Amino acid sequence: GVENMSVSGLWLRCRSSRPYVLAAIAAIGICCTAAAGASAQNPKVLKLGYILSRHSQLGAGASVFADEIAKRTGGRYRIEQYPDSALGGEVEMLKAVQLGTVDLAFITGAPLPNILPDVGVFNIPFLFSNVTHAHAVLDGPIGQSYLAKFRTKGLVALAWGENGMRHLTNSRHEIRSPEDLKGLKLRVPQSDVMLAGFNALGANVKPLAFPLLYSALQSGEFDGQENPIATILSSKFYQVQKYLTLSGHVYDPAILFISDDDFDDLSAEDQKAFIEAAKFAGHASRDFAAEAEKSGVAQLAQSGMSVITNVDRAQFAAAMASANPIFSQKFGADLIQQIRNYR
Repeated sequence: GVENMSVSGLWLRCRSSRPYVLAAIAAIGICCTAAAGASAQNPKVLKLGYILSRHSQLGAGASVFADEIAKRTGGRYRIEQYPDSALGGEVEMLKAVQLGTVDLAFITGAPLPNILPDVGVFNIPFLFSNVTHAHAVLDGPIGQSYLAKFRTKGLVALAWGENGMRHLTNSRHEIRSPEDLKGLKLRVPQSDVMLAGFNALGANVKPLAFPLLYSALQSGEFDGQENPIATILSSKFYQVQKYLTLSGHVYDPAILFISDDDFDDLSAEDQKAFIEAAKFAGHASRDFAAEAEKSGVAQLAQSGMSVITNVDRAQFAAAMASANPIFSQKFGADLIQQIRNYR
């Protein structure tokens, strides 16, 4: 019955054998410490996938997330990164996280409506006036309510991150006005909203998964594409694209997802740690994207791209106006206006 006795009871019974009892208590402490150390030495490994390189806005966020998780859980969890689409394209990765075959994924904004159509409202071209406006919306009640909606899809959206402001590139000619897009073979992400927007400009648009994009540009299957500066740099699109137009037509967020099974298996304390670590990751991706916007354009110019600045965004927005009824019907004119006016 010693195993059913309290330590104090053991102490009273064995007062005459104090040295032995102290040794027993010390042994119990050593065993507990060893057990705790073993969990840190044999952490639970979670796979985290994303489409860009480690040296990208997503890579910066993923690395911060991995460091924060290791620190906040005392090494009991280890994040294993799979950059460069090693786990597939973004739609594939989202479905894999839903199924639980991938633990985590850092996904850009454009493909999210494939899982949750409502979130496509953030894909509307020229919805946000600038990055500060976008951050205010996403970090406020509107953006946080959309994170919560993913729970109904078997996903836990831990925090918003950033892909960045999307800009146009192409291999044929300068794009200074909406008319310059007419007939251009333009790749867009797997997003119905972005398809509708660029169709309104008269471009010959088709969706394509990101992992196939570089070779499609290289072969001439597409004349152009649109992505944030950080992505154009990290994916080396300057090698197959000559012209860069700083259109800033869509603000593209990102979300760090975890499968609901993985999240529900965490203790309440660890769930909090994962959410807080994801927030740090989101800010790291924003910082990386902001730095790329500042210094990346010059790097692309040095790499041989012809850069078109001072673009009349209002002219492009007006040319896309024919798509507005589609967006209003899909998401509601009141919501769109609420987002436009939010500060």
